[in-house]
Amino acid sequence: MRNSPLWLWLMNVGLLLIMLGTAMPLLNPDSTAFRYVFTIGAVLATVCRLITPGYQGKVMRVKRLAHIEVWACIMFCVAAFFMWYTPERSADWLAFTLAGGVLIIYTAFMIPRALRKAAEEQPK
Repeated sequence: MRNSPLWLWLMNVGLLLIMLGTAMPLLNPDSTAFRYVFTIGAVLATVCRLITPGYQGKVMRVKRLAHIEVWACIMFCVAAFFMWYTPERSADWLAFTLAGGVLIIYTAFMIPRALRKAAEEQPK
């Protein structure tokens, strides 16, 4: 059950909800619905990332990058907390959202690169 592709789909839905929740204040600044959308996405992404098993291979760099993905989702949850705790100050939750997004983008590029480099270094 933990290796099910359903968790990957739910993870992607969570990240899309985070993106939508971040963009919603630009479209309608008076609405508070973006808080709910963002929070649901952050919790969904974090739960999916924690439930699914991480990288099971032997490349230590990829293992560390997989752990960084977990921390990025935790940053999204911290951003959701600040979204509710200090609603009048948008700098707090935006900073944590930006940090989590940068980490997700970094790992999205570096994991395939590290796997490719490890495959090239293996003796044939």
